[in-house]
Amino acid sequence: MPLLPGPAHLNPVATTLNIPNSRFFFHRYGFAEADLEKYLSAALSAGGDYADLYFEYLSSTSLSVDESLVKSASQGISAGCGVRVISGERTGYAYTDDLSPERILHAARTAALIASAPAKQTSAAFQQKPARSLYPVTLPSVNADILAKVDLLMRADKAARAYDPRIVEVRVGFADEQRNILVVGSDGALAEDSQPLARLNVNCIAKTEAGISARGSAGGGGRVALDYFSTDASPEHFANDAARQAILQLDAREAPAGDMEVVLGPGWPGVLLHEAVGHGLEADFNRKQTSAFAGLMGKRVASDKCTIVDNGTMPWRRGSLNVDDEGNTPQNTVLIENGILKNYLSDKLSSKLMGIHNTGNGRRESYEHIPMPRMTNTYMLAGQDDPHDIIRSVKNGLYAVNFGGGQVDITNGKFVFSASEAYLIEDGKITAPVRGATLIGNGPDVLTRVSMVGHDLKLDEGIGTCGKDGQAVPVGVGIPTVKIDRLTVGGTAKREAPPLMQ
Repeated sequence: MPLLPGPAHLNPVATTLNIPNSRFFFHRYGFAEADLEKYLSAALSAGGDYADLYFEYLSSTSLSVDESLVKSASQGISAGCGVRVISGERTGYAYTDDLSPERILHAARTAALIASAPAKQTSAAFQQKPARSLYPVTLPSVNADILAKVDLLMRADKAARAYDPRIVEVRVGFADEQRNILVVGSDGALAEDSQPLARLNVNCIAKTEAGISARGSAGGGGRVALDYFSTDASPEHFANDAARQAILQLDAREAPAGDMEVVLGPGWPGVLLHEAVGHGLEADFNRKQTSAFAGLMGKRVASDKCTIVDNGTMPWRRGSLNVDDEGNTPQNTVLIENGILKNYLSDKLSSKLMGIHNTGNGRRESYEHIPMPRMTNTYMLAGQDDPHDIIRSVKNGLYAVNFGGGQVDITNGKFVFSASEAYLIEDGKITAPVRGATLIGNGPDVLTRVSMVGHDLKLDEGIGTCGKDGQAVPVGVGIPTVKIDRLTVGGTAKREAPPLMQ
């Protein structure tokens, strides 16, 4: 739906403000528990061990500014129900974007036929799970005045252009949503949640008179209200950071190539940990024996300096959840403790088939998608080392502060990441910025080479979106300053010093 100026565009969403979040679907669609029992009975009509219903109502807005003009603005509302039936290792799934009883029953019977097996009865009564409130927002950003959002974008555009005359192009985007969910299971469980989400992005291009160009990007957000962007996470903060990165790259040297010591800066570099290690610790990959970590529970997989957790319980964070998309309560799960593999991230199906604890990591992109084990906020805990001492310990190496794109092979843990902001470390000092650096390695192997971990744990500013099997979900990452004794750096410049030995 197009977004029009003035207050009228808020009317379709504003009606949700007076509906209690704890009974959203019951009020809006007139649901009764008897209806839910009927849908679940239909889902199990051809047999099955378990069935659940996932109802979703999503309202969202998106705006972008380019060439100092508002170039696009949109608003959307979607609603639907996904029905899942589990029978052993078989799963039947069907969904509908029509929440009429007839269409929900049709989806339930379709899912039932896909996973037909010996029948099981539904629970006689639902027990709603106790709610927690990690992101209490009185007025969701999606319902805020559109002009206030436009003002944020124009402030960011102005600040980025004022940073340096070599900034020639600025693009700013803002997106927010309010997701209401209801999850009902044939075991009698019932859980609801109302999930706000907002994010501001700034992208800059800098260019010299000689025609050299460079890019920079920054952004942040979380499960927050619009006023979050009026404090430390201001449009000017993100704009200045994006512009700084772009200008810095104009004079950067070509990156060295070869094996060397690498120091990861705190915060967003935790995305390397997320990709190279986190996905390999999701239970479905380990159940299917396709992860590099399969069969290693209780064994050493990292340096004793490394403790890695997945924590879905952090207030306001982008990856946090009051309930996961199966109605379970996310936890603060220790994945690797002092180098020892302790847990996998699991959902309902994986925990049952593997005989492990359900960590509350069942997530899905929308009602159209089946849930699977996914990360929430994944990070390495702080260590005891002083970050300055870590830098001083490096003779010749690389300091990676920011990352762009990357890819990983789950089966063997091999990864390739591009460092969008990195510096040389020479004789224990951070010196020249470099461009074109890529980090190449193996996740489990790299963890064993971690020799120092700083006490400066930092989480990202709220920009992460994780993709898996075609589904995207919001996540958080983090890491303290970390020294890796040897890692392959791909670059274009020849190194004067020989590669370090293990």
